[in-house]
Amino acid sequence: MALILLPALALAGCGKKEEAKAEPPRPVLVATVKFQPEQPARSFVGTIKPRVETDIGFRVPGKIAKRLVEVGQTVEIGQPLATLDEVDLSLQAEQSVAELSAATGVLAQAAAAEGRANELRAKGWSTQAQLDQAKASADEARARLNRAERSVNLTKNSLSYATLLADTRGVVTATLIDPGQVVAAGQTAVRVARFAEKEAVVAIPETLVGRAKDGTASVSLWSEPGRRYAAKLREIAPNADPATRTYLAKFSLPDADDKVSLGMTATLTLSDVTSERVARLPLSALFSQGANPSLYTVNDNGEIALQPVKVKSYESNDVIITGGVEDGARVVTLGVQKLDPSQKVRIVSALTF
Repeated sequence: MALILLPALALAGCGKKEEAKAEPPRPVLVATVKFQPEQPARSFVGTIKPRVETDIGFRVPGKIAKRLVEVGQTVEIGQPLATLDEVDLSLQAEQSVAELSAATGVLAQAAAAEGRANELRAKGWSTQAQLDQAKASADEARARLNRAERSVNLTKNSLSYATLLADTRGVVTATLIDPGQVVAAGQTAVRVARFAEKEAVVAIPETLVGRAKDGTASVSLWSEPGRRYAAKLREIAPNADPATRTYLAKFSLPDADDKVSLGMTATLTLSDVTSERVARLPLSALFSQGANPSLYTVNDNGEIALQPVKVKSYESNDVIITGGVEDGARVVTLGVQKLDPSQKVRIVSALTF
């Protein structure tokens, strides 16, 4: 009987060994390594505005005859924006031309008198005082003619100023005049925002003023979030807003095209180019037994490998690493002290007991 039991016991022992060898893969939780700047990018909402917005006004006073543009209209260089009543300006121009004609006649008469005085003085038939008087009269006539010529030019210019012209390509953002209104010289008539340069205006908190000056910036439009435009800080307010404690910053957009319209809402992103790239992982993923800190990486076949890593710092629940594993690698985050590099694992989304 004992002899019969011995083979049975031997067979049972072999079965247990085979079962131990066929142990199923160990379930593990994993995390994906993602390297990113230690100082993450910050985003702010801003508005697209023109760098230059010009208040255009007439250079002469007068009564508005016509306003030729409306708000939102695109204007080109030299395009008429408004006109003044030219009646008074035309009369002034005619008056200056008449004065020029009179001055020309007076000069001809004075010049002839000066010539005769010179001849008489040369023959001894006139005194030096008479010659000096003739020269003075001729000089005065020349000065009057010169003044009349300048007056003609000025009145012609004034007449041309009766038409207000756009001095740049842009869009009308405000019209402050109406026909029949009397305006003074220099009074704002039309406000034009130039298309030449556009910028994003945002409010920056005081803690990020340094990054705004030294970091890199990009802008995306809410209407076209998939495209980004390079931005460069052009101006930042010297004082913070007393209510919000933020600094108004203006970022120029050298690559802005026609899709970047004035008044659009944009998102400005600030990045720190000097920030070191790090990965944040759970502290439980770190394996250390007196040697260098390591992580267990998992491949698609469930095989694990121990990889030494460079630790930058420890936090209460996380560890910050700077290298040792590739970006996108999967690492075991729980139970690493019980793992063996020779065993296989099975990735699960959650452990249940």
